[in-house]
Amino acid sequence: MQTLYKHLTLHPQSFRMNTTEFIIAALKEDIGTGDCSTLASIPADARGEATLKIKEDGVIAGIDLATAIFHQLEPEAQFTYYKKDGDVVKNGETAFEVKAKVHTILQAERLSLNCMQRMSGIATITRTYVDAIKDYKTKILDTRKTTPLFRAHEKAAVAIGGGENHRMGLYDMVMLKDNHIDFCGGIEKAIEKTVQWVAANNPDLKIEIETRSLDDVKRVLAYGRVHRIMLDNYNPAQLKEAVDFIGGRYETEASGGIKLENIVEYAKTGVDYISVGAIIHHAVSMDLSLKAKITG
Repeated sequence: MQTLYKHLTLHPQSFRMNTTEFIIAALKEDIGTGDCSTLASIPADARGEATLKIKEDGVIAGIDLATAIFHQLEPEAQFTYYKKDGDVVKNGETAFEVKAKVHTILQAERLSLNCMQRMSGIATITRTYVDAIKDYKTKILDTRKTTPLFRAHEKAAVAIGGGENHRMGLYDMVMLKDNHIDFCGGIEKAIEKTVQWVAANNPDLKIEIETRSLDDVKRVLAYGRVHRIMLDNYNPAQLKEAVDFIGGRYETEASGGIKLENIVEYAKTGVDYISVGAIIHHAVSMDLSLKAKITG
């Protein structure tokens, strides 16, 4: 299953979801005690083929996951691929054909489409953001604003669309946000406690800290010992000033209020990363369909 996530830009160890468990649980949710419609009307030995039709322009994603879903139900299911994850596709094109038992096709259809439509929508909007700033060094990052239990697939879709992945969860990177800093008693205390905890528990963890003003940035630079500085809710002029002041000593990340309409102005500042929650939570699913026919 690890090949499903070859697109992820995270370290492999940061991916902890068991894809097989996800597929089994999702099929159980849909099929339950049995697919009554199919059991009642289709012979168990009937075989067929189905074609995944693309009905909207965009970037296709989730083909590898759809393959795994079919193979979970029928390991012998045979695929012919016309597209691969990450391809730019047009309305009317075919992504793949699959030959399997009709029961398999009808039971895998909805889950495969749900996953692919969602992932393709995310890959498509991500590509739009990435293309908008292709002339600048800035990279697009996702966030943790994801669908519960579907995060790895959504983040894979971001990477398929050309973006990069931020942390997978709370366990694979330290992110000292405003609440952590305020509850801890300030920037310096938060960094110091974190550095000690990381050294004792997981020395490989990277530390990022959020700043809300240029004064915060100066305090972080004076104390040091972090890997990335987040510049939260800065306007482009403020961001440029902060990025220039940091001067490449640490990675920089901008977040908050950044949209497709203004992202170029932020990229012009030279910031290393821009995190955009909208590439996942504002994505619109791509229109896809699975057309089936009996072959024997």
